Amino acid sequence: MWKRKAVNSVVCAVLLAALTMSACQSNQSAPATPAASESAGSEAAASEAAGSEAAGETAAAGEYKDGTYTASEQGFAGEVSATITVAGGKITDVKIEGKDETPDKGGAAIEELQPKILEAQSAEVDAVTGATITSDAVKKAVSAALEQAKSGEAADSTASAGPAAVTYTAGTYTGTGDGYNGPVEVSVTFGDDKIENIEVTSSHETEHVGSPVFDIMIPQMIEANGTGVDAISGATFSSRALKTAVNAAAEEAKVSDASAFQKANVETKAEDNVEDTWDVVVVGAGGAGISAAAQAAQDGNTVLVIEKNVEIGGNTLVSGGQYQSVMKYLVWDKDDPDATTGTGYDGKTYDKVKSVQGCIDELKTIYNWSEDEFDDSYYKDNEYVAGDIKELSKHGVHKDYLPVLQDLKKEIKEYLDWAEPQIKKGTPESKLTLFSTVNLHIFQTYYGGLRQSADKSEWIYGNVDLVKQFIEDGQDIKPWLEDLGATFVEDTQPTLIGALWYRENQFIGANVDADGDGKTEEYEGRWGTYFMAPKTALLKANEKNEIMTRTTAKELIVENGKVTGVKAERADGSEVVAHASKGVVLATGGYAANISKVLETNKYWSTDYLSEKTTTTNRSSLQGDGITMAEAAGADVTGTGWTQLMPISWVDNGNLAFGGGDYAIYLNPETGKRFVDETSERDVLSLNEFKNGIEHNGVKGVFVEIANAEVPIPGPYPYKDEDVEWRQYVRTVDQLADLFKELGLPTDAETVKATIENYDNAIMNGEQPEGVEKKQFSALIGSAEKKEDGSYDASTYKLDGVKLRVRLLAPSTHHTMGGLVVDTERHVLDKDGKAIEGLYAAGEVTGGIHAGNRLGGNAITEIIVSGRTAAKAITADNK
Repeated sequence: MWKRKAVNSVVCAVLLAALTMSACQSNQSAPATPAASESAGSEAAASEAAGSEAAGETAAAGEYKDGTYTASEQGFAGEVSATITVAGGKITDVKIEGKDETPDKGGAAIEELQPKILEAQSAEVDAVTGATITSDAVKKAVSAALEQAKSGEAADSTASAGPAAVTYTAGTYTGTGDGYNGPVEVSVTFGDDKIENIEVTSSHETEHVGSPVFDIMIPQMIEANGTGVDAISGATFSSRALKTAVNAAAEEAKVSDASAFQKANVETKAEDNVEDTWDVVVVGAGGAGISAAAQAAQDGNTVLVIEKNVEIGGNTLVSGGQYQSVMKYLVWDKDDPDATTGTGYDGKTYDKVKSVQGCIDELKTIYNWSEDEFDDSYYKDNEYVAGDIKELSKHGVHKDYLPVLQDLKKEIKEYLDWAEPQIKKGTPESKLTLFSTVNLHIFQTYYGGLRQSADKSEWIYGNVDLVKQFIEDGQDIKPWLEDLGATFVEDTQPTLIGALWYRENQFIGANVDADGDGKTEEYEGRWGTYFMAPKTALLKANEKNEIMTRTTAKELIVENGKVTGVKAERADGSEVVAHASKGVVLATGGYAANISKVLETNKYWSTDYLSEKTTTTNRSSLQGDGITMAEAAGADVTGTGWTQLMPISWVDNGNLAFGGGDYAIYLNPETGKRFVDETSERDVLSLNEFKNGIEHNGVKGVFVEIANAEVPIPGPYPYKDEDVEWRQYVRTVDQLADLFKELGLPTDAETVKATIENYDNAIMNGEQPEGVEKKQFSALIGSAEKKEDGSYDASTYKLDGVKLRVRLLAPSTHHTMGGLVVDTERHVLDKDGKAIEGLYAAGEVTGGIHAGNRLGGNAITEIIVSGRTAAKAITADNK
């Protein structure tokens, strides 16, 4: 069900709230009873409910017997239990627990449902939008507890610490659960009274994020003879999917006691506590942490890495993975302007990359940027439109970025002096060599992050020293990682969503001897490039070096004002005391998965758009733990009011959908027309999606993306041309009307066709499309042959019969720009601006760099640079 977009109106907000309730009710499997406030204490409501067969509806007076009753059900990520106290025939207390549920979604739903159930004296209350699975589990658990209350016989609700005593109809059965990237299918073989085998037969789960869940939980399920085993931290979706799939198979096998089956757990025996000393202790093994650890090891230090998830990789493994940095050998060179090839780091020759239509216009805007000191007086009476650099450029530049702008203008002038005569002769811009410099990257990071708070009380922009450092030192990322065995695509500089330019670097993998047997093995993708390469270097450098996974840092050890180590706890409950003789590096990431903290600190987004129902691209482990620990040690924070939303996330769960805006169009589902420049910054895209999108199942800002299905989606995209419900569909233009009808969208297919044709004609003719201008285009939505000069032959254009990829997307939280205050050596600073001895930080846990909005691909660059910088600083500080 869809609803019109939210607007800033009290009347409309009330109507939307009513529609939301209607949407929730329409999705229930049983008929909805009156709202809690209407039914509480009402004999009429109880009488009306009495005829229903659904368990847990409002009981007739005296139906419940006094006592305490507990029942549990499988929730989103683990068991949800409900304890009901009855006195005088009425429910007097409701306690619901779900320790494995995500705090911002399931946890919030539990808090919201408890008082509603008590007031309604029933389990029949509306589910919490955005937490349907947890809500259903709560309602089922309460219903089961109330069934006990009817008889007065409390059931044993304790989880089994051993194999469940249940029986099955022996045989092999299948089940399915919804995972992070789609369905997880299993084949389960049951004997008469035990699980004999569990096999995952189909899964799109991310390698080293979701896939380790299977290796750990399947043996535990077989041992427990059930699915009550603990979920895996940082892999909530995959854990839940496996449990759901195995539960479904058990149901098919006619398990004798489903409740006992779903509670059965294994007995965990804690290992011995650990206390030891290393030179450097790194907390967090994402891109920043593993880079810091590898660099520290290369510098001769012993290193311990503490990681709360089951595998190293952090949020980096669920990111796009490309990093922004200009490869000078692939772009225009003022010293050899007509060169068509360049020499790479590997000594090989590569063709230089070409410009994209619209790049020169953007360079001209920057060239004409006012050099006066930035003056925000215009925006006191006029709306600040993020991403509108034509207007922003009129109002000056912050003085610390003026030297960068002046140097950049000189570079642009040299390029324009070379390019414009060729354009006047008829050479298409797409045939010219791309302009790209380090100064352009720095300046675009500046204005791409320059933002005004929602209440217009403050502006924010990146610290010039930190910005220059990560971009300039980013030039060494590829040589460093390649020396460790990583591999990259060497001859392209693509773009991705919200990147602003063409300077991304695409990973391939790594070739390393990880086992130490002298044999080099190939490891693919982000895992290979960013993790196996540095991990191998770390572990080979010293036999004392170690990575402790499934280990959660709890607090920093502080002695006489100096941070000297970390206290942590392993998954089995054993304690770790890790002393650091030289320094501790916090690389724990941000807190975009902690929606409550995002809302609590928010200064940028309208409350019309963000709520507890907001989803995230982040792994559930990204809660801001490192910031909390550092603050307890006296650290200062900056920029915590600014959270980036990912504008291309899946509607159903908020996960990153991958992609770019240069080859696609974004459509308002109601008008069928474009509503934004698809190559804009991520906050610009997200804001316009909220304004022009619809609401679906409580998710705001839902829009339609259309691209030519032959154009590959950048990033580790999991799908091909298959239909994936409410994610992706591949259709021809004549099939769009049926698709929109099937999805219940109000979109007019003929309007969409006209929008596509207008857009494509503009690209082919070197013009701007109707309605919304676009800075850069790289592909048609339809198809046309190209001439020898690289321009399109409009006479060959066709749209009919061309396969179109249609995706349904929406914004979700992605990156928190705020965090710990650091200097250029990544010392963590206190509120007086002084370095806290022994404490360093790297990556998204820090603030002051990306300011109000991060450019796509800048995160990977920054985390690797800052990790290495922190490690080098520790070595330098301890000489």
